[in-house]
Amino acid sequence: MAIDPITLAVIQAGLQQVCDEMDLTFSRAAFSPVIAEADDRSDGIYSASDGSLIAQGQRGLPVFVGTMQFSTRHLIERIASGETLPPEPGDIYIVNDPYLGGTHLMDVRFAMPFWRDGAIFCWLSNTGHWPDTGGAVPGGFSASATAAEQEGLRLPPVKLFKRGTLDPEIWAIIRSNIRVSEQRIGDVQAQASALLVGAERLTALMDRYGDATVTAAIAEMRILAARQMRANIALIPEGRYAACAYIDSDGVVNEPLTIALTVNRSDEGLTFDFTGSSLPCAGPMNSVRATTLSSVYLAIRHIFPDVPLSAGAFEPLTVTGIEGTFLDAHYPRPVSGCAAEVSQRIAEAVFAALVQAIPDRVTAAPAGTSGNFGLGGHDPEKGRDFVMYQISGGGYGGNARHDGLSNGCSTIGISKAPPVEIMEQTYPVLYRRYALHEGSGGAGRHRGGFGLDYEIELLRGHARASFVMDHGRTGPQGALGGQDGAVNRVEVTRGHETFTPEHLSKAQDIALAPGDRVRVRTPGGGGYGDPKDRNPALVAEDIRLGRYRPEQAAALFPGKG
Repeated sequence: MAIDPITLAVIQAGLQQVCDEMDLTFSRAAFSPVIAEADDRSDGIYSASDGSLIAQGQRGLPVFVGTMQFSTRHLIERIASGETLPPEPGDIYIVNDPYLGGTHLMDVRFAMPFWRDGAIFCWLSNTGHWPDTGGAVPGGFSASATAAEQEGLRLPPVKLFKRGTLDPEIWAIIRSNIRVSEQRIGDVQAQASALLVGAERLTALMDRYGDATVTAAIAEMRILAARQMRANIALIPEGRYAACAYIDSDGVVNEPLTIALTVNRSDEGLTFDFTGSSLPCAGPMNSVRATTLSSVYLAIRHIFPDVPLSAGAFEPLTVTGIEGTFLDAHYPRPVSGCAAEVSQRIAEAVFAALVQAIPDRVTAAPAGTSGNFGLGGHDPEKGRDFVMYQISGGGYGGNARHDGLSNGCSTIGISKAPPVEIMEQTYPVLYRRYALHEGSGGAGRHRGGFGLDYEIELLRGHARASFVMDHGRTGPQGALGGQDGAVNRVEVTRGHETFTPEHLSKAQDIALAPGDRVRVRTPGGGGYGDPKDRNPALVAEDIRLGRYRPEQAAALFPGKG
């Protein structure tokens, strides 16, 4: 069926709007600050036949652009094989199993079939970061886990809602295995409500244009996305471009992990070969296949943001060489750090490779860590337990046109740090400091942006702190002669003692008493181009604003400070 360009554009925008309204509903109705304020969630529409991406919300986490289509595909396959009960109208499945197209256990996925005339037309799916799913430490970021069971409750696809009603038995199992379970019902209802809003909006769109027209538009959208991606890839000179990125450690063995990447540009598209990357690791920094592929997809989306979100955009991209490495984790390898940290190192490797080929389109490395900080304990003033999850921004890399952004969100998403005021109202903490990490931007013709410097004090009760971060050993890579950004720094003060964790950016189960503090200084972005070529007026402006001390600037930008 032929479809005219105007109708195609309207339907494409309409599908996008459906997803955007799901995102908005999810955040507005959610209980947890990590969803309600930080927007650590995503919603999308997926094919009924194979789960391939049709549309995703613009304000959803980019790392979920690939994982939710793989997760939906696994669900469809399990239903077809009889491993999972077939759907009925009103059913909503829940799943967080990382090995079934997921990320880590805290990213909980809901999927609901969308029916037309008694048949499934597509799937509506979303992912939300729950503050806790059980496991060894509050918040789920177990820095020294050596098996999946230590990270939390792992759910295969099961019906949490049956014919529109929450299943009390499944919910009881979940509640019995997670902390502060009484607070999760708000997030559950928000996540389900987002899908119901999506179904309502999608019904209106299809009633207006007809099923056949919408189906034809979806097929055409996929073809055009693939064509547009190939046109962008054609801008890259043919050849092979190599780069490496490094993980500080796996949290158990205090040695770095290597992501080795060679990008091959040919007539067929781009091949990302990870041969030579580190073997599967003992700790939680393994990455499941879905996350690894999605990390490549989101990196390319950073470079070519004009390509519409559709499965077609991924067709010219091939990923090889991950088998037998820590980038293709299988049960029972622990994976709590894969979505938030390893994914960003994968993207950094892509940037470092392709900045050689298309320097006008690719930046130096961004901060590349989500700064995952979990704090769980008991608040005597409110008479209840709590689990707090803090994410934080960092500096973006400099690029061909300007300096990098300071305190930007992570590479993998649009999630922002929850407002300090909300966190202090919700949890027994005080933010002693919340400022830019001065001096952290890598020097260059265009310097990197600055990271964040914050310090949290426990006010009352008792708590345990855990964090899974990265770039504590090496800073984000500079490009084309630019210097690396500053490393991530974590300091814990208990009483009169201040210490840095053995693994620099990873630790768990640190007992805190009132007055104890945790200070985090996130990385700055890498610099772009030779620092000697920086405009002296820009160096002077950085000094005037206190971003660098004069002696720092003199050393970083020779002859300019």
